[in-house]
This record gives sequence, C-alpha cells and structure tokens, in this order.
Amino acid sequence: MATVLLLGVAIMLSLTSISAQPALGCQTHCGEVEIPRPFGIGTGCAIEKGFEINCTKTASGIEKPFIGNIEVLNISVSQGKTRALNTISTYCYNPNTGNMEDNRWKLNFSSWPYRFSNVDNKFIVLGCNTLGYIYNSDNIARYMTACASVCGSMADLTNGSCSGIGCCQNAIPKGLTIYKVEFETVYSDLNSSQFDPCSYAALFETKTFDFSTEYIATMRFNDTYEAKAPLVLDWAIGNVPCDVARNMPSYACHARNSECVDSANGPGYICNCTNGYEGNPYLSDGCTDVNECDQNPGVCPTGAACHNKIGYYRCSCPPGRKLVKETNSCDPDIHLIIGICISSIVLVIAIFCMRVIFERRKFTNVKKQYFQQHGGLLLFEKMKSDQGLAFTVFTEAEVEQATNKFDKSQILGHGGHGTVYKGIIKDSLPVAIKRCALIDDRHKKEFGKEMLILSQINHKNIVKLFGCCLEVEVPMLVYEFIPNGTLFDLVHSKNRTSHIPFSSLLRIVNEAADGLAFLHSYASPPILHGDVKTSNILLDENYMAKVSDFGASILPPTDEAQFVTMVEGTCGYLDPEYMQTCRLTDKSDVYSFGVVLLEILTGQMPFKLDDHERQRSLSSSFLLAMKENNLDSMLDSQIRGHESMELLRGLAELAKHCLDMCGDNRPSMKEVSEELSRLRKLSNRPWIQLGTETENFLAGQSTSRFEIEQSTEYPGKDEEMPMNQNSSYFVR
Repeated sequence: MATVLLLGVAIMLSLTSISAQPALGCQTHCGEVEIPRPFGIGTGCAIEKGFEINCTKTASGIEKPFIGNIEVLNISVSQGKTRALNTISTYCYNPNTGNMEDNRWKLNFSSWPYRFSNVDNKFIVLGCNTLGYIYNSDNIARYMTACASVCGSMADLTNGSCSGIGCCQNAIPKGLTIYKVEFETVYSDLNSSQFDPCSYAALFETKTFDFSTEYIATMRFNDTYEAKAPLVLDWAIGNVPCDVARNMPSYACHARNSECVDSANGPGYICNCTNGYEGNPYLSDGCTDVNECDQNPGVCPTGAACHNKIGYYRCSCPPGRKLVKETNSCDPDIHLIIGICISSIVLVIAIFCMRVIFERRKFTNVKKQYFQQHGGLLLFEKMKSDQGLAFTVFTEAEVEQATNKFDKSQILGHGGHGTVYKGIIKDSLPVAIKRCALIDDRHKKEFGKEMLILSQINHKNIVKLFGCCLEVEVPMLVYEFIPNGTLFDLVHSKNRTSHIPFSSLLRIVNEAADGLAFLHSYASPPILHGDVKTSNILLDENYMAKVSDFGASILPPTDEAQFVTMVEGTCGYLDPEYMQTCRLTDKSDVYSFGVVLLEILTGQMPFKLDDHERQRSLSSSFLLAMKENNLDSMLDSQIRGHESMELLRGLAELAKHCLDMCGDNRPSMKEVSEELSRLRKLSNRPWIQLGTETENFLAGQSTSRFEIEQSTEYPGKDEEMPMNQNSSYFVR
C-alpha cells in the first residue's frame, strides 16, 4: 500500500514538472511580440486555455497576436500585465441625416483570466457637451461612473489638460472584468457640431494619453471607423489566493527559486522569481541568478570587494579590516568605531529632543494659523459683542471626543463635500459633525464671515448649524442631528407601502420649498444650495422637512474668480444651463427642485434604464410625456386614480416650469413655495377649479384669489407615517 502511494506521489510530481514546460515546438514569438509562458500559441503551449494567444497574419503579411479580437502589444510576466489595443467608442453628429450616430464598444473578460487595470487605466471622455458612462452591463447596480466634458469653443481647450473642458477622466474600481460605454443624449448640443461633431470615450492607458486640442480640431480619432488606444489588462492564474493554491495539483509556481504572489486586482495569483533571481518563474529553470556585482558596482561600501553568490552577494574587506554592518563600511579601528557610535547616539538623542520641541511648537503655531485663516478672530469678536449668538467654536479635541476619534462606527454617511459623523456634545446632545473634504482659498479667507451668516439662519425647515471647529486645515461643521431618514427613503424605499398618504409627501416638499425660499429670498446675503435632491431633505422626529447639506460654499458668485469650471452636484438633478455656463444661480436650485417634484409624482429615480438598456434622465422622460400629452404614463401607480387629476396636473405643470431649459423662464423658489401651499389648500376644497388657478400662476398672474399664509401648523400627527427608529441620515 505504501509503495502504491509513493508511486502516485511520484507520478503527480512528474506531471507537475511536465506542466511547467510548454510542449515541444511551441512558437515563442508572434511577429515582434514575445509570447512568454504562461501564455502560448497553439494547443498545449499555454498553461491553460485562457492564456492561449492567436497569432494572425494581417492583410499586409505581418503576424500579430490577439486575445479574442483584441490585439496584444506586449506581455509582462513579472508584473502580471498585458498591454492591448482597445477600440474607442464614438458618438457623432451626421449632417446628412441630422441624427446622432454611435459606435459603442463592449469588452467582456468574465470568462478569461483578465481584469482591467485600475492602476494603469482611466476612463476618458473627449468632446464638447458630452456625458459618457462606463458600467458593468451585466449588473449595472454593481458599478457605474460618468464623466462630463464641456466646452463652448476651441478657445476653451488647453493642451495637456483633462479636467472637464474638452476632456474628462475618471478612475475605475478593482476587479472590473466587463465594461460597456454609453453616451447621454440629454447633454448633446448640435451647435457644437460646427467644430466638434464627434464625442469619444474609452478606457485608456493613462501614461500614454496626453490630451491635445487636435483631437477636437482635426477629429484625429475619426480618421478610421475603429480608432484604437492602448489598454492595460491585469491577469492572474486561477481564482484562489496563494495559501489555497499551494495545495492544489494545478499550482503553477513549482519552478526553482520562484514564489507565489496574490493578485492585487481581483482573485488569483501570479508567480515571481525570488529575491536575487530573475527570469520566467513559469518555466522549470526559468529563474536564474542575478549578478548584483555586475548590475550595481557600488552595491558594496568603499574599499570592500563584491562577490556574487547564487541568489545573493557578499562584500568583504581587505585583510586586517572587517565589515561593520551598522555603518556599512570596513572598520579601520574598533576604538574609533566605538567613539563614533557613542557620539552619534548622543547627537541623535539631542536632535530628537530638539525635533520634538520644534514639532510641538510648530503644531501649536499651525493650529493658531488655521484658526486665524478661517476667520476665528472675527467669530470671537462677534460672539463677544453679540452674547445672544447661539454659536460655538469647538476645539479639535472636543470634536474628537464627541466622535470617539472619528470612529468608523460613528459614520452617518458620505457626501460630495465630506464625511458626516454622529457625535455627542455636552454629554447628552446628539449632533452631526461634517468633516469637510476640501475648501478653496477664497472660502478660507471668508469662512468666518459665512459661519456668522449661517449661524443666524433660524428656520423650521432648515437644519440648524450649532458651531464649527477652525483649528484644523479644513474646518469641521457641527449641525443638529436629524433622526428619521430622508425624503428619498419615503419615495424609493423597498419597504414603501400604500399607507403613506400622498398629502404627506406633498406637505414635505412644500416645507422643503419654504426652506429653500427662505435661503434665496430672506437670508442676507442670499444663499444658494447647489445640490437640492430628495436625499438632502431630512425628516425630524415629527417627519417635518429639514433642508440639509448646504455646506460652506453657498454664497452666490460675485466675480469671475468665483466661477467654477467643474460641474458639481448630482446627475439627474443638474441644471442643463449650469452645464453650459458653469455658473450657479437660484434658478439652478429651482430646476433641481423640479426633479424632486417628479420623484414624488412618478416614484422613479432621477436616472433610469429604458428598454434598450440606455441611461435616461427622469426629467427628459417627463418633458417628452408632457409634450405628447401623456402624463398618465409617468404617474406612480399608487397615486394614479387615487388622487385628484386636477391636483396632479397642477403639480406636473409646476414641475414642467421648474424644468424649463432657460433659467429666466423658471419661477422663483418663493413662487414655487406659494404655489405648493395653494395647491395643498385647493386640494382640500374640491369645489374650486385647480386648473384655472394653476394656469394663472404659470402665466405670471396673481397666484391666487385667496389669501395664502405661511402655515406654521404641522399636520403630521393626523397622517399615518412609517416610523423607522433605526434610520439616521445627515448627508446624501
């Protein structure tokens, strides 16, 4: 029995040794490209089927290697990377037909040992007024990103700049094996076809891409039907880590002087030669000794001789001297070395003590500098002169104590401008602390003034700002804690049921409109929100609306230096006029609020998929339905037939005017708030004709023949509302 077992082990070892070598006669090059093991050309030449390379002769008679229909440029065994040519997706305006025509490209490596390198590649979009998407077409919810590129003329473009003007780039996640490119038609501007009729998008190898205005001016990528660009693929063997693979018969790192390394991009592993060796670890004798003495003549200290050994090297000193590892030199005198060591230790200790003292002073000075830079002195002077100011300047230590040193368990959410933590101040008061991500130089100078403005905002439908922390590089904001989630949860939650009254949703958006109208019309100076959406409308313990996340960058711009060049906000809520001008106005908030109205009317997300798996914005679908007089098709089934059609049409007309492409044609936020209040009152009086009153409002006439008051009464107790004690949100 033991003999049979030993024989089986010997056979397995023999088979393993054989599997480490390609079959006899395997081709090692395809044209000028080397095809190293584990790859191979032909049957039996690759380590497994996924590593087989097709060597194809082109029409010009040149041999080129391919993985499927992707041309291979080169293969790196030590890094586990393959460079290939990727086809660029195009989206062009055809002047002959007057239509947009596209050639979208999809790559699927889900059944191959390849992943798109998240380190070496970026998703790049080229063109003017272009919004491109890349996503896993088999499971869109798993990953999706967008990149917007805008420009008004050739004068806007800059060589080497890919920051959103003519060129936009974005990172991709680890482990991505499938991607598909889409273009968003709502942002297409046919006027730009005079100088840029085409848009382009693809995964590019980052280091080989350098934006040039020629891509827009001469349509460089449009010279051929399928333009291509370098792409980097990471590859790995199998789908298990090294500690599991070592016990499997298919383990590939059996070569002498080789080691197994877990893949950094998804499951699997690669083989590398151990330290002191180089070559191909997938061949039995592929790892050979590195002659460190020849490669680096200065590897040994001055006066020492270098001796190459198998797998390592050794340094030796002349007779009578010895190599001291601590100083990496040949020791001329032991007593001198001891004296130098003692002196060095004393010097190091002295320098360390001086350094500690210096760093402490520097740290204190930096905190003072940050405090002054963010307007701390101005705040203190105002707080002394106005003792009724309900505002606190917290220290960094107080904020850290409140959040348990920013423990991950205290995180409430991540917003576009930072991370929000739940904290407890004054031993019992729950607060939400926003740790901002960044702040520009202009706001560093004006932060204290803006905090004074925000601290004096006192409205029942706006989240209250308690204070801030200024002795850090980027200020932290302390808000009241809002416990009952967001309007987004009520509209889109999977647990949403028909017992949520539509009147409750209407009341909540009316309250949110009141808060935004207050910021626009009654705050001094006026405050623009910039990111209005259902997830930024919080609900307090009584389910009253609280507008949140208006941050510190909220004052309207007063000069060109304050204009932004990158689009901010949330896709689906963005004002198209903002995409063209890159200037935020109060009418931008009105447009976003129009999308909020659509969400409660339709129950749909701001972005959705149509029947052709194409991303389409809710606003464009709604405006098309209104144009075709087909409002019923857009209404949520839970309100269609259960609510007054006059009320729903009034809300739809209000949303339509909020979504007008021209900001000057939109109503003000105050007018929107008043119209919502009127619709709520008239909906409770069925003998009044809603249609006539809505038409008068939208035509610019008197909003109502009734006297409308800003109601402070909260009707939530009379409505059945879902209670969720476990949900707490603060940011989007």
